[in-house]
Amino acid sequence: MKALYKFAVVLVLSYFIVVPILALPVNALSDAPVTVITEWEMKWEENSLSTAIEAASDYQEESGWFPFKYGEPDPEKPADIHSAWLRFQLPDLTWTRPAILISKLTATDVDIFIDNQVVYESHRDYPFTKNEILLPLSPNESKKFIYIKLETERNWLGLKEQLVIGEHDELKQGYMKRDILDVILGASLIFISLSMLLGITVLNKSFMIGWNSLCVIILSLGLMIVTYSPFLHTNYPEIGLISYYLFDISSTLFMASIFIFFEKIFGKGPFGIISIFKRIQIIIALSNTILLLLGFFFDIFKEWQLLAGTLFFGLSIIVGNILLVGFLVFYCRKGNKDAIILTTGFGIFAVIGVAEVSLYFIKSSGYSLFLWKWGILFFIASLIIILARRVIHNYEQVVRYSQKLEIFNNELQRSEKMEIISQLAASVAHEVRNPLQVTRGFLQLLGEKTVNDKDKGFLNLAMNELDRASEIITDFLTFAKPQVDQITLLHIANELSQIEGMLVPLATMQGATFHVDLSPDLFIKGNSSKLKQALINIIKNSIEALGEDGEIRIHAYEELESKMVIIRIKDNGEGISEEDLKRLGEPYYSNKTKGTGLGLMVTFRIIEAMHGKIQFISKKGEGTEAIIYFPSGKNSINHSIAE
Repeated sequence: MKALYKFAVVLVLSYFIVVPILALPVNALSDAPVTVITEWEMKWEENSLSTAIEAASDYQEESGWFPFKYGEPDPEKPADIHSAWLRFQLPDLTWTRPAILISKLTATDVDIFIDNQVVYESHRDYPFTKNEILLPLSPNESKKFIYIKLETERNWLGLKEQLVIGEHDELKQGYMKRDILDVILGASLIFISLSMLLGITVLNKSFMIGWNSLCVIILSLGLMIVTYSPFLHTNYPEIGLISYYLFDISSTLFMASIFIFFEKIFGKGPFGIISIFKRIQIIIALSNTILLLLGFFFDIFKEWQLLAGTLFFGLSIIVGNILLVGFLVFYCRKGNKDAIILTTGFGIFAVIGVAEVSLYFIKSSGYSLFLWKWGILFFIASLIIILARRVIHNYEQVVRYSQKLEIFNNELQRSEKMEIISQLAASVAHEVRNPLQVTRGFLQLLGEKTVNDKDKGFLNLAMNELDRASEIITDFLTFAKPQVDQITLLHIANELSQIEGMLVPLATMQGATFHVDLSPDLFIKGNSSKLKQALINIIKNSIEALGEDGEIRIHAYEELESKMVIIRIKDNGEGISEEDLKRLGEPYYSNKTKGTGLGLMVTFRIIEAMHGKIQFISKKGEGTEAIIYFPSGKNSINHSIAE
């Protein structure tokens, strides 16, 4: 479990240290001199059936072109137009290996012409419209026009970034650094999600759902970042189709996994909304995946998947985030720490996600999503912290349960010992006591007839030992049959006053003081003689443990909430070590030279027979406190008065 905790800490640190460093934006422009083109011309193409080369030749005429400047609002594409042209004039190409960097070019198919010759072409059979192009140029192409033909079935096409002309190697370095960082960030998340699967080996089965859903969340986010970047589509077009559909699958799995995780941590939610929306998300994910697979064989399903995938992904993000934020507010108001942690991470991600998806639909798919990647880091870190907290919390519960189980096991062993001794005492005590009494009687007669003082001393010693053996037998009998036969309502003040009268002289002989503090009207149900026997055993032990300036304090009161009468007997004697404290009440355990341990064992049995309990608090060299709990007998008094 400690290994799992360290594993979670390492994951969180990796998000906040390693991944953000990798994700730092890199400027595509180097310190080398570059030329920036901020103005170009654009023209809508009405005859989409013409070939690219013919169209390039035809559209060199001046009619139909309109100027466009970087930073201006995007031009509105006519509804029946699916292709357009861009053109701009190259400056003097004074670089050794000149090149032009074309960023944020939106179109499915792209053809670039110089002198009516195709110098670049990209045609996709899937609707991914982001393009990043680094086009090599030749110095003899200075002052020439570049024509770019764009085609798409989507709602927007065109250029949304200024054009940069400079040294090829310098532009390539910046271009590669900028786009490959998305791949590195996504790949890091994918690697972390796969690494997290190793933690399953140390997890309890009850955490499998939460842990697996968290792995799918991180995996889907990593795949979304990698596949949404134009890097793979531009540099590895052969896997472009797979990348495109992986984004759709990841996006649908993401929201379904989020609600599975939420349900595991917070339950079904108010009115079961979390569980209901979880099932809806699972249905959306399965439906989108089925349409995706069918789309490989039937074009109509591909169109349905394209429409449904975009629509349901956007709606699930917006509606799902609204619901989840509402749940977090609900649980935060209840003081749920997990909700507070998740609110911090998820709140950042949710605000960015809703804002970007809303802009995406407002601008009719003309907005490029990019900010959501930064919110992911905080969101995932909060999920890992919550799951780690939950695992650690349950581990602590297991530890507490094991400690309780150990206590119950010790109690069971003690009960078994008590039962064995009880049976032994019941079967042997009577048989042993009678011969002892007879032997003592004859020894007493012999002592009266003996004249020799030395022999009398031996006989007195023998009778004293027989008396001590008889007391042990009496303790055995009391232990074997601790039932309090004559149960009456006992007034604690009266009982303790009698005990005080008997034991104050003994305490005075030890040079100790005796303090009694009693609350009035304390009553319990039990047997007076048995109660006295139990309390005398405890107080005598306290007196015998006292040193100089010894003091014994007895405090009795009633705890109203639990309706228990509590008697506290505290001394400032030598105290008991922690190991010895655990063994108090065990048979034959005693700190006294001639002690058998039966006295305190009998005390435990008497208190248990009167439905009470006793506990000891002690520290070596600072004294011992015995705390005895008895059910209050006031209810019996009130009942008698009512009758």
